[in-house]
Amino acid sequence: MLDRDRSQRDGDTEPPTLVIRELEYLGPMATPKGWRPTHAYPEIAFAGRSNVGKSTLINKLVQRKKLARVSNTPGRTREIHFFRVNQDFVLVDLPGYGYARIAKERRAEWKPLIESFLRDSAGLRGIVMLLDVRRDPSADDEHMLEFLAELGLPVIVAVTKVDKLARSEVAQRVTAIAKSLGLDEEQVIAFSAVSGTGRKELAEAVMSLLAQPSWRSS
Repeated sequence: MLDRDRSQRDGDTEPPTLVIRELEYLGPMATPKGWRPTHAYPEIAFAGRSNVGKSTLINKLVQRKKLARVSNTPGRTREIHFFRVNQDFVLVDLPGYGYARIAKERRAEWKPLIESFLRDSAGLRGIVMLLDVRRDPSADDEHMLEFLAELGLPVIVAVTKVDKLARSEVAQRVTAIAKSLGLDEEQVIAFSAVSGTGRKELAEAVMSLLAQPSWRSS
């Protein structure tokens, strides 16, 4: 559940914290016009390259080891997966994109699936975009961010695998990535599924998005 007690005290403006009480897998969506779960909850989507560590980030965020499947073969997930978090929101795990060893024909199938979901999902409140801290944003990353900007969809940027670098290197890489994308450094969250770095900040950013009115209404 969302711990709203703190945020509702007089003069307290801190965002509600994410306390995991209940998780339920609602099912997959395989095609743009195919089946998807029916629910009334707001949604937060997660997107990134196939080898960016999206599944491990999701598992760390919800404090479970195996909620999202971690595959040894990047690009294997072909469907959009939906998970209900408490009675508060639905976490949406989008297929990874941009893995070179996956056939172009298969990658072309995923693009309309992802884009149609982002365009049409009435309950979508925002998206967490993942980037690998060790790598410059790819053309696929840039195209995704441009598409999200065209939609006007609120975006949280999380750079993953920061445990792979020294702390001083992490700061330099966050600065470089933010600059390359035209973002303020405050918009970028450094995250490690190994050490837990950034989990609190990411959870608060997600909760803040959920507390906002729908971007579609604006």
